[in-house]
Amino acid sequence: MIDRSAPGGVLPAPEPRGVVTVPAALPVRPRTGRLLVLATVFVCAACGLVYELELLALGSYLIGDSVTQASVVLSVMVFAMGVGSLLAKQLRHRPAFGFGAIEAGLALLGGLSAIALYASFAWLGESWPVLVAFSFAIGVLIGAEIPLLMVLIQRIRRQDAGGAVADLFAADYVGALVGGLAFPFLLLPVLGQLTGAMLTGSVNVIVGGGLVLWLFRRDLSQRCRWLLIAANLTVLVVLASATVLAGDFERVARRAVYGGEVRVAVQTGVQELVLTGPSEGSPRSLDLFFDGRLRVSGYDEYRYHEALVHPAMTGPHSRVLVLGGGDGLAAREVLRYRDVVSVTVVELDPGVVRLARTDPKLSALNGRVYEDPRLRVVTQDAFHWLRGPAARDGFDVIVSDLPDPGITPSTKLYSQEFYGLAARALRPGGRLAVHAGPLATRPRTYWTVEATLRAAGLRTAPYSAGGRLSGFAAGPDRAQGAGNTPPQDWGFVLAAHDRTPPLRVDRDTPALRSLSTGSLQDASRDAEHTRIPGLPPSTLPHPRYS
Repeated sequence: MIDRSAPGGVLPAPEPRGVVTVPAALPVRPRTGRLLVLATVFVCAACGLVYELELLALGSYLIGDSVTQASVVLSVMVFAMGVGSLLAKQLRHRPAFGFGAIEAGLALLGGLSAIALYASFAWLGESWPVLVAFSFAIGVLIGAEIPLLMVLIQRIRRQDAGGAVADLFAADYVGALVGGLAFPFLLLPVLGQLTGAMLTGSVNVIVGGGLVLWLFRRDLSQRCRWLLIAANLTVLVVLASATVLAGDFERVARRAVYGGEVRVAVQTGVQELVLTGPSEGSPRSLDLFFDGRLRVSGYDEYRYHEALVHPAMTGPHSRVLVLGGGDGLAAREVLRYRDVVSVTVVELDPGVVRLARTDPKLSALNGRVYEDPRLRVVTQDAFHWLRGPAARDGFDVIVSDLPDPGITPSTKLYSQEFYGLAARALRPGGRLAVHAGPLATRPRTYWTVEATLRAAGLRTAPYSAGGRLSGFAAGPDRAQGAGNTPPQDWGFVLAAHDRTPPLRVDRDTPALRSLSTGSLQDASRDAEHTRIPGLPPSTLPHPRYS
């Protein structure tokens, strides 16, 4: 409906039933006040998205299945935002006070969400309930923001509802973009997850509280004004105290998670690396964790790496490619062969290589392989590297020493497409050795890897090797330390182009502690008893691992 007497010819938005919008008495001109509200929307949206990304990132680190936990966080948060929008209707009569109270609560919950999630994982061994609870609570508060801001901006200057909504959502979406970019490129690498969340909460409460207590201060009764001042100061004191104590908290929580003595804890751009074990003594006392999962146990890692590498070295092996394995332990086994001419290690995380070079115990465990002139390191994603021209030179042996296929970011490295690229990089008669996850505890995953290799045109020989723990301990039991983990197994598949590769070790194989031709053949027969026939291969558009 057009009203020729109204500004712009458009009728102002109707008043909500039971709510009378009275122009606010502002300390600034209406145009300036409106810009301040939109700037607050921008900042609050950035903070809200940071909280969401913090939950996604830390949940992925602690829980492991990033697809499932991301789906849960996003769906719960979006649902909660709808609930918050409905609940905000009860605060329309006091929009300034309601918005100030919501921002104080949001800053407190969002700022402490990461530390609460980590504490739950460290001491209770369970993160799902806390993750869902914080996702819901934060979503409710975020959802309540826009309806109240809509009332506040209309109190500054009446305009049609469509224009007001467009302005608010434009500021909201641009703020979300800034928050989404700031999290991975600034907050996470510079401050880390815990401190980054608390700093975001501090910004949130300062901006949200400042808008209400200054711009809309005349809308507040004296009692409401003092309540908001007390609430905002309390939130700031709590977040500041938590920030000061964050370092001590992380050290205590790491001891609860990893057990023993945490010697090194490094957050790289890819993952968190933690080395545990006494500073002095044998390298066999070392444990290396990637994002909370035990990757290397110095006690018996030789069983894993001997079983992974040496069956593939039967035959020509002058040029060897190691995919993953930045710890240098697979390369150590390869370089025991004096007739190896070159070894190329393709590792995504340069922090792993740096740690393997410089840490005294880890470099002692890998035999200081990075000092060997035959070894070359490429810091790149293995999938993308195999697609490039360097992979087409051809290798006699490819060793796939990659994270477990059940970890979502690794799924593409266990796909038919990936194995097709690896097969293309093999010379005629070459062999591909793949770590396929634990056979006894996750046979479906293991045989899916084997089926995927066959779908890529390779002939396969399955086998396993026993150890104190699989390369990727799962669940809160790892908080007790590697020494209390019950015996498990590692599953492997040896693959080749033209014929099923033989499972044996040659006579000229360097002396081995845990492997022989007889043990390999026994392990292959045992593996065949667990075969699950008819499994489809895993592909990029249809991943089969869980």
